[in-house]
Amino acid sequence: MNIVIIEDEKPAARLLIRELDKLGFSVQQTLHSVSEAIPWFVQNEQPDLIFADIQLTDGLSLEIFEQVELQHSAIIFVTSFDHYAIKAFKLNSIDYLLKPIDSSELLGAITKFKAHCHRIGQQVEQLRRTIPKATYPKRFMVKIGMQLKMILVEDVVCFYREDRGVYVVTKEGKSHLLDESSLEAIVKMVDPSQFFRVNRYQIIAIDFIEQMIHLSTSRLKVTLLNYKEEVMVSRERISDFKLWLGAN
Repeated sequence: MNIVIIEDEKPAARLLIRELDKLGFSVQQTLHSVSEAIPWFVQNEQPDLIFADIQLTDGLSLEIFEQVELQHSAIIFVTSFDHYAIKAFKLNSIDYLLKPIDSSELLGAITKFKAHCHRIGQQVEQLRRTIPKATYPKRFMVKIGMQLKMILVEDVVCFYREDRGVYVVTKEGKSHLLDESSLEAIVKMVDPSQFFRVNRYQIIAIDFIEQMIHLSTSRLKVTLLNYKEEVMVSRERISDFKLWLGAN
């Protein structure tokens, strides 16, 4: 049985691979984003079974299956959604696994797939009805002294992480400490068509990219308006970064 995993959190992907290996199944391919998955499915043979995280860094995995016709594949969604969403999944007969993956539940999901699998078209249509349309914050609140200030999302140049926490940089070149404690939280909040996490420490806005320079085949430098710090796209994200630019 050919299995493909779509998961943007690498530790979660590795855990799922280990659990599948314990059950005697090997994984054909692991994909990490919408932009990476679409061309892969176009160019490769359809797998028998797909495990897909619903929320990826650059959008919903549903977008993959709406753009690529996979007639011979089945899907099991992997999610960390709250219990209200899970109840809706059950009511709509959507196959899912809850993070963190439990071995017995994984075995049960595969057994169910073998006995009576739901094909992707049916699953995607049901999930679209279940999940509300994505909404993104229009502003961020920051504290300056004793005052609170609102920063509009369209004025955000980038987010970055330092020892004290996560900061937002405005188009005026000013940095402000946010309440959010991680870039992981930020990347799931903002519109993936407008923001991209280029490395472990920075998320940048497409509207404020001033210049991009290839320093080598594996090093890409980005210059942002009114942001003097160096921005390097990590080697493993360069391909997704180029696809993200092309999609906008």
